[in-house]
Amino acid sequence: MDLSFFKKSVPTILRIGVLFVILVIIGVFLLTPKKKLPVYNPADVNPRLVDDSVKHIRYNHKIADFKLINQNGEIITQKDYENKIYVADFFFTRCQTICPVMTTNMSDLQEYFKNDSTVKFLSHSVTPDIDSVSVLRAYADKKGVIDSKWNLVTGDKKQIYNLARKSYFAVLDEGDGGAQDFIHTEQFILVDKDRQIRGYYDGTNKEDIQQIIKDIELLKKNK
Repeated sequence: MDLSFFKKSVPTILRIGVLFVILVIIGVFLLTPKKKLPVYNPADVNPRLVDDSVKHIRYNHKIADFKLINQNGEIITQKDYENKIYVADFFFTRCQTICPVMTTNMSDLQEYFKNDSTVKFLSHSVTPDIDSVSVLRAYADKKGVIDSKWNLVTGDKKQIYNLARKSYFAVLDEGDGGAQDFIHTEQFILVDKDRQIRGYYDGTNKEDIQQIIKDIELLKKNK
């Protein structure tokens, strides 16, 4: 048997084989859809969480403009979160039940992303009449809040409660933001750079906190 032809063909066969493998890998990569986080609009959320005035919205829901005051007495608006991924929640400094756990978990997130300028945190007081700037400052010092990363905000109660109900869809109970109104929720809400809601999490659950980290990293990859 003449083996010369076979010997000459081996390099060609190998090249064809390598090319085939490369094409298969590229094909799999192109055909495998990238994992993406959902975008939550009012129509996608449990109706009990959504204020009647926005239930009809199916597309392009964004967190509303806001103007609040942080632990340093500085005015904080949506401009401070422009082009940032952030995690928002609602708390009060005198809470002795879920809030201490939530604050510890938010602190853990702050520690994980402390060197990442694209990620921030925003905690809204649900008792703004009690949580003055000085009270928030003392709480921030106690909890290790990094001012450049995490704003604890107080301000107009109706504005904060409207944000919770009409922007973040964070609470089940209805109300008008008046003197007798009170909200209490363990929700952490993930917001992307376009001010869209990308995830809801139990702020008292360590597994959910790990999921937030994964989801933030995914948002950064899918920019």
